[in-house]
Amino acid sequence: MTQHEPTTREERELADAVVARVLARAGTALDEGGTRTAEADGQQLDREDRAALRRVSGLSTELADVTEVEYRQLRLERVVLAGIWTSGTGEDAEVSLRELAALAETAGSQVLDGILQRRSHPDPSTYLGSGKAAELAELVQAAGADTVVVDADLAPSQRRALEDIVRVKVIDRTALILDIFAQHAKSREGKAQVELAQLEYLLPRLRGWGESMSRQAGGRVAGGAGIGSRGPGETKIELDRRRIRTRMAKLRREIAAMAPSRATQRSARKRHHVPSVAIAGYTNAGKSSLLNRLTGAGVLVENALFATLDPTVRRAQTPDGRAYTLTDTVGFVRSLPTQLVEAFRSTLEEVGDADVLVHVVDVSHPDPEGQVAAVRAVLAEIEGADAIPEIVVLNKADVADPDVVVRMRRREPHSVVVSAHTGAGVDQLREMIAAELPRPREAVEVVVPYQRGDLVSRAHSEGEVDSEEHTEAGTLLRGRVASELAAELRAAAVR
Repeated sequence: MTQHEPTTREERELADAVVARVLARAGTALDEGGTRTAEADGQQLDREDRAALRRVSGLSTELADVTEVEYRQLRLERVVLAGIWTSGTGEDAEVSLRELAALAETAGSQVLDGILQRRSHPDPSTYLGSGKAAELAELVQAAGADTVVVDADLAPSQRRALEDIVRVKVIDRTALILDIFAQHAKSREGKAQVELAQLEYLLPRLRGWGESMSRQAGGRVAGGAGIGSRGPGETKIELDRRRIRTRMAKLRREIAAMAPSRATQRSARKRHHVPSVAIAGYTNAGKSSLLNRLTGAGVLVENALFATLDPTVRRAQTPDGRAYTLTDTVGFVRSLPTQLVEAFRSTLEEVGDADVLVHVVDVSHPDPEGQVAAVRAVLAEIEGADAIPEIVVLNKADVADPDVVVRMRRREPHSVVVSAHTGAGVDQLREMIAAELPRPREAVEVVVPYQRGDLVSRAHSEGEVDSEEHTEAGTLLRGRVASELAAELRAAAVR
């Protein structure tokens, strides 16, 4: 026996122990108590609609013709997880696999088992290597699974090779996230963005079954032409690729046409000098709960990954009465698919145009530092986001380890500890937001006639009023406002 064999056996046993711990915990990265809602979350009327979209377990996934199935119609039911531990500690591998289990459950599937391999780098042909792939095939057959979910972004050739070995559908991490996005998108723009991302993912991965995709459609027959128009034409896979490219071009035009509407809304807020605050963070960090706590918006709160896809804009006030807007954005995740970052670029512009960035971190998560790094990696791709003042909100402090909270406070000096569920620390967060918001610069001291009460109201909501006094001629205002409002006040002032 060589010296290397005991080490390999130890690594194998450690990997098996990690998988056992993952599957022993009520499954996943989602907490055991389910969704935690508070009075600030409102009636949560969207919950019934979301529940109506749950997948039904026990349905057969046997397909007569795989070529007719598009990616967005995949049904994940009974799944087995597979991952590779290439670097870091066993805890890092466990966190990644737990997150994959949470993603799979959010997509509506049931996690049956998992396999984790310790190796220096993925196998270029089957990702797992021939021996572990054969072991995975036996595990799939024994568990009665119909889908394998791999914790990586597989190359098309790797997916095909692994699928040929395990004899069931193989889905990678990117496909799983796209499937969740397809379920949760509600707005017209969100649905178009998700479909575009799905088609970009699907295009290089089209695969025929047998010879069905290599059949030729003669000449213009595929376009509806008849006798006399036959001849050498496109194969079925070429025809499908062309249709996908045509659809992608149409979706890009539609998304581009929707962009001016969002830009108009942002320019209107800027014209009225309403500061904006963007809430960003890792998925399931509690962004929607925090928005509800700050504004009473009643936005859907659910203990699921990517529960919020469409941005929600609500109005809020600082403790001293200044108005600003709060935007709840889509959550981020480790290795967020490039297709999604590109497709949701118009949505992420809300972050780039904000005056203050509220970065929400789930401090009860096993790896909060990893969440912070993943979010900042995506924010780095957004133009102008690096220059925005950032407030780090350490959320879910009521269920977090106090030592972890102290560690994160030391790591992030400009942070505040809150619990969106209980409301603890929210008042301090409001004060920090007020301190970071841009302040109007032009000082005014004018007497506004009583019939122009609209200007007095705007001075309170858009500026800072130091004093207000009611005189015989009108309302005497002293304070600071934006230059445009200052000009209107002076024009209407009693002389």
